[in-house]
Amino acid sequence: MTTTANPVERVRARMGAALFAKVGGPEGPAIRARVHETPGPRWFPPGSAIRTVHGDSSMYVGGIRALLLQSLHPLAMAGVAGHSGYRGDPWGRLTRTATFLAFTTFGTAEDAQETVDRIRAIHERVRGKAPDGRPYRASDPHLLRWVHIAEADSFLAAHRRYGRQPLDAAGCDEYVAQSAEVGRRLGATGLPTTVDELQAAIEGYRPELEATDAALDAADFLLREPPIGRAMRAPYAMLASGAVALLPGWARAELGRDRWATRTFGPAAAGLVTRGIRWGAQATRPTRNVD
Repeated sequence: MTTTANPVERVRARMGAALFAKVGGPEGPAIRARVHETPGPRWFPPGSAIRTVHGDSSMYVGGIRALLLQSLHPLAMAGVAGHSGYRGDPWGRLTRTATFLAFTTFGTAEDAQETVDRIRAIHERVRGKAPDGRPYRASDPHLLRWVHIAEADSFLAAHRRYGRQPLDAAGCDEYVAQSAEVGRRLGATGLPTTVDELQAAIEGYRPELEATDAALDAADFLLREPPIGRAMRAPYAMLASGAVALLPGWARAELGRDRWATRTFGPAAAGLVTRGIRWGAQATRPTRNVD
């Protein structure tokens, strides 16, 4: 006798598969198998804070917030605008970022180090001049530090607000310390290892930050011109609204996004969509790591 799958489960499976295909790209299944099924030691053990954060659906909100916050450094934004191809191939850039996080968080130590080495080689080739004439290098430890702390702060902020199992204070500090291990391997220096140090580090960059034309253009692309189909525009807008609401007030003001409606309704909207993504993603979630 043939058993017919529950219609709800079929919808769930289709939703999860579509989401994974979009984020993981055409090589997603092979990469997932390598990350989770290759035996060997990992940088971070099961149950560690970085695995909890990076394995949660709140990363979608955190990723949008990170890009918005990172864009406020003129030199970092100049590098993104000049070399990343985020407008021409935004999904490819997302896939590359997701692959990096997967290998460094969950993959074998060997694969994680190879991934870091490859990114460092790319960074060495990314250099140029910002519109104001200042030179930049993607391998500059100071710029790498900014990109890292903006990302770590964003992923943690999103997880604390939308995560399925938010970390306690000790777990948050553990996350900052563990993410710093990856940042140091990428070439950043002087990285914070506690939440308090992370906040102090972000404040330390405030004099260098401003919403340049490139940053405002990136914000418009992320928030008003996302490269998605019509059916996904409303859910994405809800996620983006939550990401903006999570930004520090000064960052929202710099980007011209400090609106009452976003601050008031954004968190609830993003929470609803995040739960929906989590529900769908569970149908395709890997069940084991071979350590």
